[in-house]
Amino acid sequence: MRAEDVAELIRARDERGAEALMRRYSPLLRYVISPILPEAEREDCLAECCLRVWERIGSFDPERGSFTGWLTAIARNTALSRAGRAPSWEPLDEAVELPDPGPTPEDALLMKERREALARAVEGLSDGERRLFYRKYYYMQPSAQIAAETGLSERAVEGRLRRLRMKLRRALGGECDE
Repeated sequence: MRAEDVAELIRARDERGAEALMRRYSPLLRYVISPILPEAEREDCLAECCLRVWERIGSFDPERGSFTGWLTAIARNTALSRAGRAPSWEPLDEAVELPDPGPTPEDALLMKERREALARAVEGLSDGERRLFYRKYYYMQPSAQIAAETGLSERAVEGRLRRLRMKLRRALGGECDE
């Protein structure tokens, strides 16, 4: 079954879409989740990912990207969200009202400009460099995993990552005295 067919079945709220999602994409989702969460939380996160896909299928736009890319973004964001949560069993001492931690409008504009500059710099990388960047810094894969899956030594992966960081730093106008 093609990705478009799975997306359409889910959009139509057909249970076959949920079954196809689990059958075809659960290995990919597990692959994205595993470096972020401890083993005990991975299956719950996988279930939460599938629920989010079911609930948010309306936001999937094939013009903006592939179904697989959309799924991996949901899996990554769900796992990062779960990793950042305090355990639900941990008691809170007392409710304390804190000021709004949100960024000021100036901070929000600066963050947006930095994100855009980084996106331009990453687009300027070669395909291999871009894949390495995404594996390490977007999917948060350990260097040992990248090395095992690419056939490189861990030291070679670390060396390439170091050169990649220096290249990005230069592209963003920073010093490179690493």
